[in-house]
Amino acid sequence: MNQVVGGADFLLLDPSSAPARGLTGWLVDALRSAITDGRLVAGTRLPATRVLAEELAISRGVVVEAYRRLADEGLVGGRSGGGTSILAKPVPAARPRRAPQEPVSRLPRPRLPVGEGIDLSPGVPDLSAFPRSTWLRAERAVLSETPPEDLGYGDPRGHPRLRAALAPWLARTRGLRTDPDDILIVAGVAQAVALLAQQLRGEGVDTIAVEDPGSRGAIEELEYWGLRPVPVPVDDEGIRVDVLATTGTSAAFLTPAHQFPTGVVLGPHRRRELLGWDGELLIEDDYDAEYRYDRAPVPALHPSAPERIAYAGSTSKSLAPALRLGWLIPPRRRYADLVAAKHASDLGSPTVPQLVLARLLDSGEYDRHVRLVRARHRARRDALLGALPGAVVTGVAAGLHLLVTLPADVDDGALAGELHEAGVLVHPLSWHRRLPGPPGLVLGYASHTPDRLREAGETIARVCGWR
Repeated sequence: MNQVVGGADFLLLDPSSAPARGLTGWLVDALRSAITDGRLVAGTRLPATRVLAEELAISRGVVVEAYRRLADEGLVGGRSGGGTSILAKPVPAARPRRAPQEPVSRLPRPRLPVGEGIDLSPGVPDLSAFPRSTWLRAERAVLSETPPEDLGYGDPRGHPRLRAALAPWLARTRGLRTDPDDILIVAGVAQAVALLAQQLRGEGVDTIAVEDPGSRGAIEELEYWGLRPVPVPVDDEGIRVDVLATTGTSAAFLTPAHQFPTGVVLGPHRRRELLGWDGELLIEDDYDAEYRYDRAPVPALHPSAPERIAYAGSTSKSLAPALRLGWLIPPRRRYADLVAAKHASDLGSPTVPQLVLARLLDSGEYDRHVRLVRARHRARRDALLGALPGAVVTGVAAGLHLLVTLPADVDDGALAGELHEAGVLVHPLSWHRRLPGPPGLVLGYASHTPDRLREAGETIARVCGWR
């Protein structure tokens, strides 16, 4: 009797161990595990899909789909005719080292071992979506046309070509009315916040109003530079301006277009109230403004009061945090001192990435990329939402995360601990609070494929008792 047995020497794969209706998932898990534990190192070429399918006696479509899922996760890559190879394993971003005087965070931040479980921490973009080929083409063009003198120490304000490209783009997409000479190129919103915080301290300001709940990372950075955060509650219409007016602070930090972590938009009447606030400086972090799915675009606050609003944005979520490319449009009276501080801290931002971004903005490639990634994120959001039946979810119309609100008697920190043990890492909403408030879970969805998000959602629903 002749018996056909499917199996491959490659990783000793045996499809007989796969579940009856989960062959693709089995193959994805096997390859992902081999990449994680080092059996498959960066540069290793995977077998051709036809060859592996024949060895395993399975449909070639199963192998093609498995390779595609791994490519979506940024674990493999390749080009037509060139095969599929293992990419370098993603390395978790290092936390900034704390200076001795910086206060220790109130709560530890757990991590999942690499390759184990699903990390739904908010603020992590889809790094596998970085437009490598588009960026490479633009970079080659930039290097071929850039004169030698442009490779020296550049303008501390940022390269004129990038500032000239950003001004009309910000006008078109965010409603800003600004001139290239009003723009300061920075290493992301973090540097913008650092420069402004140092300037405020130099003026004798020692407090700053912040949203509550609000961005824990931004608040800790403000504390690092010597400003004491004064929490102001956020409701369904955004920051409570009536409470802000009672704090006595002259500066505030806001995320009005997509508040972190609640996802609410600052309401029209709150905008009007905010313009009546007598503070000296409002820092506007245009957080996740490029990602909206089910609502109309919201213009930036900056055009309403440019003389006291400092607007900050970056490519960290649209392209990649590693580029360290951002922009700051401060009140004009603050501009010269901020340029001097920027020059003293780093002598200027890297020139080549600035010229590449300028080229992508001018050509429309940047906008096309954002539209593509927006559709991808919408599918991921929908996958996670669909796996959370019975959950009360807010903040889903835009951004890269959603907020699950919980009953008042639930300890969200303890629940996050249970989920961590079950293999899903989330942020309890209490991490981002300084004032008492309802509990919740903050779930980031940008960095995982829909099938992984459905898996994570099912685990969350099971642990929370929603199914």
